[in-house]
Amino acid sequence: MDLERVIDVAKGAEKADLVIKNAKVINVFTEEIYDADVAIVGDKIVGVGRDYHGEKEIDINGAYISPAFIDGHVHLESSMLMPSEFARIVVPSGTTTVIADPHEIANVMGLQGISFMREATKNLPMDVYMMLPSCVPSTNLETSGVELNSYDLALLIDAPWVLGIAEMMNFPGVIDNDRNVLSKVKLGLEKDKKIDGHSPHLTGKELCAYVSAGVCSDHECTTPEEAVEKLRLGMNIMIREGTAAKDLEALIPLMKKYDTRKCIFVTDDRHPQDLFGHIASMVKIAVEKGVEPIKAIQMASLNTAEYFKLSNLGAIAPGYKADLIVLDNLKDFKPLYVFKNGQLVAQKGKLTVDLNDLTPPPLRGSVNIKYLYKEDLKIPAKSDKIKVINVLENQLITKKSIETAKIKDGFAVSDVENDILKIAVIERHRASGNIGLGFVKGFGLKSGAIASTVAHDSHNMIVIGTNDDDMYTAAVEVVKSQGGKVVVENGKTLAKLELPIAGLISDKTSEEVITQLKVLNEAVKKIQCKINDPFMSMAFLSLPVIPELKITDKGLIDVCEFKQTDLFA
Repeated sequence: MDLERVIDVAKGAEKADLVIKNAKVINVFTEEIYDADVAIVGDKIVGVGRDYHGEKEIDINGAYISPAFIDGHVHLESSMLMPSEFARIVVPSGTTTVIADPHEIANVMGLQGISFMREATKNLPMDVYMMLPSCVPSTNLETSGVELNSYDLALLIDAPWVLGIAEMMNFPGVIDNDRNVLSKVKLGLEKDKKIDGHSPHLTGKELCAYVSAGVCSDHECTTPEEAVEKLRLGMNIMIREGTAAKDLEALIPLMKKYDTRKCIFVTDDRHPQDLFGHIASMVKIAVEKGVEPIKAIQMASLNTAEYFKLSNLGAIAPGYKADLIVLDNLKDFKPLYVFKNGQLVAQKGKLTVDLNDLTPPPLRGSVNIKYLYKEDLKIPAKSDKIKVINVLENQLITKKSIETAKIKDGFAVSDVENDILKIAVIERHRASGNIGLGFVKGFGLKSGAIASTVAHDSHNMIVIGTNDDDMYTAAVEVVKSQGGKVVVENGKTLAKLELPIAGLISDKTSEEVITQLKVLNEAVKKIQCKINDPFMSMAFLSLPVIPELKITDKGLIDVCEFKQTDLFA
C-alpha cells in the first residue's frame, strides 16, 4: 500500500477508494456511538470523521456501522459443509473472520486433513485462522486415524494463519505434568501463541495449575459461578452457543454484572440449519436479555481480535482492516451491508461474490474397516446385569445405570420395550477390527437402526439399533458411501446423507445438505426416536473426556475413572 497516499487520504487531501458516509459509528474502544464518515483505501480504514470524499461513496443515511463479527472457536467440519458453503451462510450475517480448530478432520487425516482445510479456506470472503489440534486422539482410550505429537505440530506452528494450540481437552495431562501433553503447550508458549483450554468443572488449585501452565481460555463454562472463577484467574471466557451445547443464556448474569472485556462469542459446533444468523444471533440474544449493545458487539469483535493478537482487526479506526457491517438498528442485528477488506461481499442477507469456482483439493477415502460380519455385533451374556449409557437430551454428559439385560439364546440383545438399545463403535481408520459393544438408553427407537461416521473425537463408525440385522445393514450402507449418516428399517435405507470427505463433510451445497438432514430427521421419527437430534446426541457418545459413561472402539469407558470398564456388572 502506498503510505504517502494513505496519509494524504487520511488528512483529506486526496479521495479515498471508498467512503461510507453519514454513519453512526460504533466505537468499541470508547463504548460510544457518534456521527462520522468512514474512509477506506484498499483493505484498510484510513479515516473516521467528517467530510471525507471517495472515488466511490455509499450514503447509509444515519445507519449504524460496526466492526464485522469474529467467531473465536469453531469446528468447521461440524457444519458438514465445505468451507465455501459455510461462508455462503455466515458472511451475509456479518461474520468475516473465524478461528477454526480442525481437530475433527485431523483425527481422521492428521496433517493432511489440516492442509486440506487450509487449502479449502483460501480465497473466501472470510478469513480463516487456525489453532493446531492439541488432542489427536483426545485420549488413549480410542483409535483415531493418526496421532499428532508436538513434532508434527511444529511443522505448522510458524505459519501466519496459525494462532496457537487448540483446546487442551486433556487437562488431567496438563495438571499431572504429562510430558507429551506439556510438549504441545510449550510449543505454543515458545512461539508466543495462544493456548486454548477445555476444562469443564475444573476448579480450585487444579484450575490454578491449568492456568499456570499457560492455558488462556475456556469454552466449557455452563454457569456464571464457573465462569467467574475462571475470569478471576485471568482466563478468557468463550461464551458458546452451538447446536448441542447452548450456554449463552445461562451466562447472561455474568455479562450483566462483570467486565466483559475478557469474554468472547463462539459457536464451537453447529449444524448447517443453525448457521443462519451465526455470531449476530448471539449478539441479538445477549441484547434482548439486557446486555448493552456495544458490549455485545465488543464480545463479537474487538475482544476476540485482541485475545488472538490480531492487532488490526475488530474495530473502526485508522489502520484497521475494513471488515465492517451496516445495521439499521441495534435490535435484530441483520446487516444491510457486509464489507470484507473494503469490498462489499453481502447485501441484505445475500452474498454478492461468486464462490462457484472454488473446488476442494483431492483427499483419499477414509472409511477403512476390517470385513464386517453380522456375528461381530453379538454380545455373549456373562451375566444378566449390564452397565447402560443413559442419554440426557441437549447435554453432552451421560449417566450410568445398572439394568437387567434381555438375553436371547445366550446373547444380550436390544430390549426395545425398556428402551435399552445396542450400540456399536466400529474402528474405521486402520481396519483393526476393533468393535466396542454396549447398550444405550434414551433414544426410544421401536424399530430399525441409525449409523454415522461423525462420532467425536476419533470419528469411528457408530451404530445404534433395535436388532443386529438392521445395524449391520446400516454399517454396510455407510461404508458404501465412504462416510455419512443413515437410517435403516427392515433392511431398507429410509434416508441417507453422504459425507465422503473424511466421513465428516459433504461435497453438496448447503441447501442440499439441509434438505437431506430434514429427510433424516423425518426418517428417525418414523422409527419412533424420541430425541430431537439423535445424530448429534449419538456423535458425543464416543467422546471419552465427558462423564459419565461413554463407548469407543476399545469398549465401554468409565470417564470418571478414566479407564475401560466391563459391560457386565
